[in-house]
Amino acid sequence: MTKKKIIKIAGSVIVIAVVAGLVVPRILGGNKEEIVAEVPPAVTVVKPENRTIELSSELIGTIEPDSIVYVTPLGSGEITSVNVQTGDMVTAGQLLCVIDTKQVESSRITAETARISYEEAKKNLDRYTVLYQAGDVAEADYQSLVDKVQLAKLQYDNAKIAYNIQLESSQVTAPIAGRVESFNVKVHDMVSPQTNLCVISGEGGKAVTFYVPERIVNGLKTGDSIRVEKNGTDRSATITEVSSMIDQASGLFKVKASVPDGNTLATGTSVKLYVISQRAENVLSVPVDSVYYEGGNPFVYTYVDGKLKKNAVTVGLADNNYTEIKEGIGADDQVVATWTSELYDGSVVTLTDETTDEKQAAEGTTSDAAAETEGTLTETSGSAQ
Repeated sequence: MTKKKIIKIAGSVIVIAVVAGLVVPRILGGNKEEIVAEVPPAVTVVKPENRTIELSSELIGTIEPDSIVYVTPLGSGEITSVNVQTGDMVTAGQLLCVIDTKQVESSRITAETARISYEEAKKNLDRYTVLYQAGDVAEADYQSLVDKVQLAKLQYDNAKIAYNIQLESSQVTAPIAGRVESFNVKVHDMVSPQTNLCVISGEGGKAVTFYVPERIVNGLKTGDSIRVEKNGTDRSATITEVSSMIDQASGLFKVKASVPDGNTLATGTSVKLYVISQRAENVLSVPVDSVYYEGGNPFVYTYVDGKLKKNAVTVGLADNNYTEIKEGIGADDQVVATWTSELYDGSVVTLTDETTDEKQAAEGTTSDAAAETEGTLTETSGSAQ
């Protein structure tokens, strides 16, 4: 509330104004000087504190099984039978489909032929061994038979390996136990080692895959926690993989995180992610509002013996509340946390955190000063009359 007391003095007017508890008496008229009583601005100060400042980034990720296998054939050929379909649960080693590679039967015949040759050579060697021991076969002839048996065995062993490879190529089995997420072929389809036959998700939790630029990937490491949001529900995830190579398709770095309680999230679903992209741990910091800029250069005011000191500072990471201070002030400085247009280097100020008694004493002093000023002006007015 503004109070005014007007006293007429020989054509002059004296105005006493008390505004917001501040006394600002002015004597106007004639050649008298203007007298102004000012109260120093009150400021709040805080001590810089060590804290961790973190910046988070919002990203989009895709839900997938925590363990997932993309099944491809070892050989080329025609699908002759399909034993599973999308959604089926399978066990490790279970037959998924059969491929006619056109080489399985040929490999079987080659292996069988090699087996017969080896067994015949071995029987022949057994007969000659008896003769050799009796001295009826020359050493050179006997050794030649031994070499033939060894060669026949090697040929048989190689033929068996080739047959097993062809057989394995024709019979595609599940490498892990889990759920068939997709099965992309049917009977009579032609496939090759480049064909993705099916996708099997392992039994367990879900994972989320996302891609980040270099600015963010440098702040991520395995074991870090991130927040996953879907339909207003938050879930916690833990980073398990951080690629050090740029993905050629996206030009970004691939990151994978495990979502232990994400079983209700459908595979392929898009979710929001919140990751800590930058972190400054245990750094000296002040409130954001305490840092001012002049010509792009940051500074803070500190309170020293009733006056302000302007301090140029070097700032680091900042969030919505605090700014890291690298240089310019110390932990024991009293940093001004309020702002008025009356602040400047060397300005006289008071602290807002004075004790109640001190405030009351200050208010009493102000009231007395106002009364004395009003009395002085009244006397002046009487003298003039």
